[in-house]
Amino acid sequence: MTDFAAARRHMVDGQIRTTDVTDLRLISALLEVPRERFMPPASASLAYLELDVPVGGGRRLLRPMVLAKLIQAADIKPTDRVLDVGCASGYGAAVLGHIAGNVIALEQDTGLANTASDSLAPQRNVKVMRGPLAEGWAQGAPYDVAVVEGATEGVPNALCQQLKNGGRLVCVLGDGPGSKAMLYTRSSAEAAGRAVFDAAAALLPGFAKTPVFAF
Repeated sequence: MTDFAAARRHMVDGQIRTTDVTDLRLISALLEVPRERFMPPASASLAYLELDVPVGGGRRLLRPMVLAKLIQAADIKPTDRVLDVGCASGYGAAVLGHIAGNVIALEQDTGLANTASDSLAPQRNVKVMRGPLAEGWAQGAPYDVAVVEGATEGVPNALCQQLKNGGRLVCVLGDGPGSKAMLYTRSSAEAAGRAVFDAAAALLPGFAKTPVFAF
């Protein structure tokens, strides 16, 4: 039988601390949240490997290191209101709930949204909403932070518009080799972005570039 508590500590010590994640509140959350509870039972043994683990509906949880570095780059304060886009089964939202004031976890897949709602029920500051990921959740805007739990092929402008001035959005930009984790900061009507580390993630539904046809 897997010792999940020991595996969780090994994940934090071997995958998180070694990649310049130093935020103590984030490290504490990663040590506390049981990732295996957000997996299909058959995949629970994969919970703490350095993998994007499938959770159904064609979706995957971000590798722990990528999720941790994205959250750290967003510089989340204890009072921040966070939009978690593509929460899947809810693991990232659970981690965010330990370090933010409140979290709106957005998921468009009905099965995953139901799973996330059940798993996150004990966290009173996290609420799961269902809707198209690329549209965000305007009813809860403005947000201090948006965390996109996957890759996008273009700048997620609709999500940036739901940020407060000074709000931050983190995501993986690109689909394949050469992709970068990006930090966008909203200033007035625009959002300026910069690359923060190399990363790879599965492309989220609705975030592919619109094909351009040449005649």
